[in-house]
Amino acid sequence: MSKSITLLSLCLLALTSQLHAADFPAMLKSVIIYRSGAELRHTAMVRLEPGNNEVTIEHLASSVDINSIRVGLPGTVTVLSMQFSNNYLAPAEVSPRVRFLQDSLQQLQKEKEKTDMALTNARDLLEVLKANRDIKGQAGLSVTELEKLMDYYKNKSAELQAEIYQLSLRNKKTDEQIGKLQNQLREEQAKGRTNEGRLQLQLSSALAGKFDVSISYVTRSASWTPYYDIKAQDNKSSVELVYQAKIRQFTGLDWKQVKMTLSAAQPEQWSAAPTMSSWFLAYINPLGAIPVRIRGTALRKDTEDYASAREMRSETANLSEVVVTAPNTPLYILEGKVVNAADFAAIDPNMIKEIKVLKDEQATEIYGSRAANGVIEVELKEGLQDHVSVDDDKLDVSFDLDIPYDVPSNGKEQLATIQVYQVPVSFRDYAVPKNDAETYRLAGLTGWEKFHLLPGEAGILYNGVYSGKSSIDPASTLDTLNLTMGHDKRVVITRTKRTDFSSVKFLGSNKLQKFVYEISVRNTRTDSAHIDLKDQYPISTNKDIEVELLQAAGAEVNPTTGILSWRLSLAPGESRKIEFSYTIKYPKDKTLNLN
Repeated sequence: MSKSITLLSLCLLALTSQLHAADFPAMLKSVIIYRSGAELRHTAMVRLEPGNNEVTIEHLASSVDINSIRVGLPGTVTVLSMQFSNNYLAPAEVSPRVRFLQDSLQQLQKEKEKTDMALTNARDLLEVLKANRDIKGQAGLSVTELEKLMDYYKNKSAELQAEIYQLSLRNKKTDEQIGKLQNQLREEQAKGRTNEGRLQLQLSSALAGKFDVSISYVTRSASWTPYYDIKAQDNKSSVELVYQAKIRQFTGLDWKQVKMTLSAAQPEQWSAAPTMSSWFLAYINPLGAIPVRIRGTALRKDTEDYASAREMRSETANLSEVVVTAPNTPLYILEGKVVNAADFAAIDPNMIKEIKVLKDEQATEIYGSRAANGVIEVELKEGLQDHVSVDDDKLDVSFDLDIPYDVPSNGKEQLATIQVYQVPVSFRDYAVPKNDAETYRLAGLTGWEKFHLLPGEAGILYNGVYSGKSSIDPASTLDTLNLTMGHDKRVVITRTKRTDFSSVKFLGSNKLQKFVYEISVRNTRTDSAHIDLKDQYPISTNKDIEVELLQAAGAEVNPTTGILSWRLSLAPGESRKIEFSYTIKYPKDKTLNLN
């Protein structure tokens, strides 16, 4: 009897465990992408029974920081424990594109099989024909019959060989198409998720019912890097700076129509403020000392007020709460045109830039008596800048992208545009003929601090032609951000050593050398050229080596670095020559690095 009771208890316990255990899918709602890493936020709906429940949340990223997992539940539900694991058996989702490629590949493979069968048949017939072409022992054949037999063999052999040739060509083309389809299929399948994660929760619920669950965590399987496109024209006073983000993720989940925020923060950085301890001097081995440079980040807070922008977004988000009743219906104005209440209610709140409410005399003064019940003016978002909000109230700047994005989990970079700016610019040429024979076109950007730029590469489109890549370094302390736009072939600069004026003399135990250089500058442009020209003379760090600058040709001289700087303005077609010289005296039994 006791054994029966024990067995019954175990069965009831098993049934209870099955009743309280269930799997629920999670929906990815939003992502905060950091420079290295990302925070994913999911929601799920779970059904719980009173008491302890074992719940598994599916469709999470394959690699997460366990310490960053946060689970949000109502107050009547308590999280007893949680465990993260990977689900390698999750079926891979087949996209319509992959299904189409698979069907096309299967159809081609069937056609190839038919061609192979026809090819084998034709080759067998040709072998039979060859095997029966010997007419020895067939007496009584006339010349006419022999000619007919030979003609038949000739025609049939040619027919079969032509058929084999055509079938072989068809097979070759089919193989090429199959190879292309297989390559494309592998490319598309690489975009699918590899494996996903799951979160097992032990929950205690006071009540039975359905409950909303929020899950957030940080994963290192995503990142973004800034990238810029700069479009400049010589006759323009501003350049178009396209602020972009290269986003890549391999979380195991395809992000589909997800709201994203791009943050300049680093979630894994150490958040404790530094402290100082005593510094004790001691002897060290200079050969073993390795210089270490620690780069910090400068925090900046612009004075621009974003409170009005946040209020606007709040007002837009509450559009669905506006109730319109007849007959006191206001006048609805959408982009300057009158619309009815149904059209107004159908507006996507995410597409609204601003809503204005006009009342009483303010409304009738503009729209007349038809606005007696008030006016609601709606302005829609136009450019991309209206869909991106910048928040620099935090420790690091972030960009909220209102437009949902699709980002596949394939680890490849996907370009997303953040903002498009018009930045004031001034152009000038820059040349260092001692090191480089080319003249460079520089663009000086002013007022760039308010654009929240981050270090990154920049593609340069100058006068409608792609001229290469440059880089943006917002850590500069200068008011002007200088960008290299490319080579300016229209300003020709040459640097030559004047051997006829250079000389070598011996003064006792010393050697005195004189160096004379000539720089020729020619402006072949149709407009004036403003050129920053630089050269240098050597600096001595040895008392036995004496350097004297003889002629600087009006240059600005930096005696510490030995750099000579000229700021030239040349009219169209104008040429100019600059000559500078210096002497070096040093012991004649020594050799110097004079080049």
